[in-house]
Amino acid sequence: MAPKNYDAIILASFGGPEGQEDVIPFLRNVTRGRGIPDERLEEVSHHYRANGGISPINAQNRALKAAMEAELASRGIDLPVLWGNRNWAPFIADTFREAYDAGHRRVLAVTTSAYSCYSSCRQYREDFGVALVETGLEGKLEVDKVRQYFDHPGFVEPFVEGVAEGLAAVRADLAAKGEPDAPVHIMFATHSIPMGDAEAAGPRLADGAEYDGGSAYVAQHLAAGQAVLDRIPEAAGVAHSLVYQSRSGAPHVPWLEPDINDALEELAAQGVKGVVIVPLGFVSDHMEVIWDLDTEALETCGKLGLAAARVPTPGVHKKFVAGLVDLVCERTAENNIAERAATTKLGPWMDVCFPNCCTNRRGEKPTVAGMDSTVGVPAP
Repeated sequence: MAPKNYDAIILASFGGPEGQEDVIPFLRNVTRGRGIPDERLEEVSHHYRANGGISPINAQNRALKAAMEAELASRGIDLPVLWGNRNWAPFIADTFREAYDAGHRRVLAVTTSAYSCYSSCRQYREDFGVALVETGLEGKLEVDKVRQYFDHPGFVEPFVEGVAEGLAAVRADLAAKGEPDAPVHIMFATHSIPMGDAEAAGPRLADGAEYDGGSAYVAQHLAAGQAVLDRIPEAAGVAHSLVYQSRSGAPHVPWLEPDINDALEELAAQGVKGVVIVPLGFVSDHMEVIWDLDTEALETCGKLGLAAARVPTPGVHKKFVAGLVDLVCERTAENNIAERAATTKLGPWMDVCFPNCCTNRRGEKPTVAGMDSTVGVPAP
């Protein structure tokens, strides 16, 4: 998309509860439209309840917002960063009102999701569209969005550092146990999604070819993981795999597999003695990371006697923050970065989503930032 002049940046994220009294209202927001009773929501709230009803994601977004502001200021770029969530305060609609009341008319969104699937890309674009309609700002506030950045160097490089350090730590642990040559496995972990959503992820390939792994969502993770490994000499020859976590929903609905805990048991049975767990699907250490990985997966490692290290997410790593600002500069007329960096053959991903990209299988909603936008200014 041709560069433009923007008035502000919107940092858009999932949101999370900030106290015990917020948990059920938050989960109602997450599951709205599905008719799930509060009794069932209470059953699945245990990981929030166990952490005082607080998800770390909001604090992490405040830190990321501040880090982006500092990076922009260091480059002399005068763009304010506003923050809005899909499922908890500050809500996207309120942030749009704040932007408009401050005199902003064209904003560029950066989301905290790097990959392509309904929940990590199109749903944000729908939430932006719905917010414009609900606030009466349709036709008044223009909203664009930066590309998915699964293979941008700013996202990949923090994982390179983390995997190298994690691999060294696991090998040191095994050496201390008298098993310096024991097999080690690198596990790239991401959020599982329904198979139907995976199959609908991304645009269809023009030549009718299939994505590696059967979908853009899987292919992007496989490519990003390989990009990480290619930058770590010490990882040469170390086996690796893509595993999934955080499955939810009805048991009869197929989701991406294998689950990380099942995969850990299988690896242990094969004689693997150490694992490096890489939360490749996540931008920061929010609840799915600290519960599903730091609690459940590491407990599984302990039961199986596996030496284990969990790699940090990008968070506010300087390279990640700089990468997000680079993505903004790809789209701005001032301070423009013409070269769109990517570390895999899949990228750089598109600035504007193709029609029916990451299709909403549950019904269409107002949508922005795509060639099939139904709200605001359609992209050319």
